[in-house]
Amino acid sequence: MRFDLVDLRLFDAIVQTGSISKGAEAVHMALASASARVSGMEAALGVPLLDRGRRGVTPTTAGLTLLQHARTITAQVEQMRGDLRSFSAGLRGDIRMLSNTAALVDLLPAALRVFLAAHASVDIDIEERTSAEIVLAVADGQAEFGVIAASADTGPLEVRPLGIDRLTAIVSRSNPRADLTEISFAELLDEPFVGLSAGALHDHLALNAARLGRRINYRVRLRGFEAVAKLVEAGIGVGILPLVAVERHLTPDLAVIRLTDTWADRRLVICARAFSALSAHARSFVDEIERQSAA
Repeated sequence: MRFDLVDLRLFDAIVQTGSISKGAEAVHMALASASARVSGMEAALGVPLLDRGRRGVTPTTAGLTLLQHARTITAQVEQMRGDLRSFSAGLRGDIRMLSNTAALVDLLPAALRVFLAAHASVDIDIEERTSAEIVLAVADGQAEFGVIAASADTGPLEVRPLGIDRLTAIVSRSNPRADLTEISFAELLDEPFVGLSAGALHDHLALNAARLGRRINYRVRLRGFEAVAKLVEAGIGVGILPLVAVERHLTPDLAVIRLTDTWADRRLVICARAFSALSAHARSFVDEIERQSAA
């Protein structure tokens, strides 16, 4: 039984995409070569690794076992490369991380600016997901580490504290609620909303509305905080954004109202399976994120 790193990375990509063709595309391999490699792995093991259906492929029990080992092996290889390259004229490698909306908009840009300026040979792949999704992905080896809200159940993952992501309501000065200093999320749900079209913050608000047996009435959904603030200012609806983002886009025609809900103040943490097992460049980036949070 002889598998190489290409086999393992291909199999991981196939499982993540649910398709042999998309998995092959993700690792820049021809479909025929990818199919041959999967067939070769199955022949070597003597068991099927994928259940093939009209809607794609899913891993068998044996395939799930292979996937777990594949992710462990590729992570160890990346750690080895990072550690060895740290002896050269600068760190070289790739970092795969996940982040919730608040950290992606507020905390990470400053950390990225400093880190990438110092390490020109390191590439960073960042994907936005909800905190719950990040925990599962990091535990499953799909990313080296993630930045999440501390309220998420991190299970066996190690965590390090960061700052506070405080969500706040914004309304136009023409809104009857503009003179309020605080309000509950439940009270705001009677208003039309301007919000984000997708992402971790969108999902977080939808979940808390569902817990109240309600749905958010969006008049407009956009892709950026600045666009949300401008339409709220124009009186299209109310919005909920991280306070730091609000302060960045605050104008005299916007009123800020503190949310009284406990979930509106979310502590951010970094999570990883084991910080000591991170590659050298990933450890350096985690250190920079912690410095920016403290600053």
